[in-house]
Amino acid sequence: MTAESPADVKFEIGHVLFIDIVGYSKLLITEQSEQLETLKKIVRGTQQFRLAEAEGKLLRLPTGDGGALVFRTNPEEPVLCAVEISRMLKNRPELRVRMGIHSGPVNEITDLNEQSNIAGAGINIAQRVMDCGDAGHILLSKHVADDLEQFPRWRPYLHELGECEVKHGVRLGVVNFYRDEIGNTRIPKQLKVLRKHRARTRWTAIAAALLLLIGIVTAFVTLSRKSAQSISSIPEKSIAVLPFENLSEEKGNAYFAEGIQDEILTRLAKVADLKVISRSSTQKFKSAPENLSGIAKQLGVATILEGSVQKAGDLVRVNVQLIRAASESHLWAETYDRKLTDIFVVESEVAKAIAEALQAKLTGGEQRALAVKPTNNPEAYDAYLRGLAFEARRSSPDNFEKAVGLYERSVQLDPAFALAWARLSRVNAQVYFSGLDTTPARRDATERALNTAQKLQPNSPETLLAQAYYQYWVLRDYEVAKGTFGRVRELVPGSSDVPAALALIARRQGH
Repeated sequence: MTAESPADVKFEIGHVLFIDIVGYSKLLITEQSEQLETLKKIVRGTQQFRLAEAEGKLLRLPTGDGGALVFRTNPEEPVLCAVEISRMLKNRPELRVRMGIHSGPVNEITDLNEQSNIAGAGINIAQRVMDCGDAGHILLSKHVADDLEQFPRWRPYLHELGECEVKHGVRLGVVNFYRDEIGNTRIPKQLKVLRKHRARTRWTAIAAALLLLIGIVTAFVTLSRKSAQSISSIPEKSIAVLPFENLSEEKGNAYFAEGIQDEILTRLAKVADLKVISRSSTQKFKSAPENLSGIAKQLGVATILEGSVQKAGDLVRVNVQLIRAASESHLWAETYDRKLTDIFVVESEVAKAIAEALQAKLTGGEQRALAVKPTNNPEAYDAYLRGLAFEARRSSPDNFEKAVGLYERSVQLDPAFALAWARLSRVNAQVYFSGLDTTPARRDATERALNTAQKLQPNSPETLLAQAYYQYWVLRDYEVAKGTFGRVRELVPGSSDVPAALALIARRQGH
């Protein structure tokens, strides 16, 4: 048989669950056989095992005291399987089992005995993660935990442990997975030993730090100079839009202030000559903070836009001011008193005024993009802004469904509202991807909204963005999604969605 060359080896991303029986070697031979057979029955009896095996999406690697299951669809599958196993083991206290989960590259090989086998970093790291635990533990690599954080239902189960030292001195970020009757709440013994060692060396580190104090004083001058150089390197045409303050008497109108901020930011992101900071990076700050220069340094921008919105009936007052962060001086300020039906004009005028104040060059296409009016129906736009607010609040899974309902109302009021159709597709795709609802009905709703947006505005950045998320979150066609995100980046160079999505896709592909 001719050995495979490295170029012939085909890797795929596998979601690996590694399982073994703790203290297996100390058991009598008869006990080993009995416990191993019991464990096999438990594993094979789980719903995730049966579903994946029936679909041909499961690889199995037996070991002497357990085994590894490689799921091929999504990172939730090994977790769901581990949860089922953990529940069944509650009735078998004599069976002391630990589990480790990691997502990474795996490949099918043929060993020296002409038997099929599995190899790759995904398998190796999953085993090492498991080795950090004791009986009852379900441990995850930090990589898998980061993926699961996107699913709201799993967040209460994730408890970070820090780094665990494994073979050859390698350290892995490990997360303990437990809640209620699932998993083991205790800190693994291996990590306790490592923490004690760190505590013993802490005083040595403190002594060394004191010796460095004189050097720090000297370095302070150097750092100050570098800081000044860093400030001067911040692009002049850079801006962060801070949360707009809601000055309406009705506090329930906060969604409207959030929406106006988001829409202005979206329009600014379409200007290639501007560096625009994402909303997710600015939401943690107050509407009118005191330390503007410090915030600007954190965000790496030269200017900051502050604003307030007051809504009363069909009248709206929008107050905005553009501030140069270094001197905290005003570059431009304006107050707009308009009817609700004219709010799009306000958003366009603000974006154009900012571009002019920062001397950003506007192409003809960018000027048209800033002036676009997505709907003539103020009620539809109001429902759309409410949907944006709920979609941005990811603390509760219910908020996604509320956003879906509001976007659906928006397109009912204006069936030609392409932007609302695109957002409806995106939030449905996110619900599907997060595991809150993976039914065919949800998938069809996502596709239906996308198809409508494509019929209305096939080449708009918002429609293309919805298409890219559908390819990524629903179809899991990463290569095609990357191409579509690339088209969005050409149209909206300042979009924060594109680099974030491309980074997550790269990680899912094992990069």
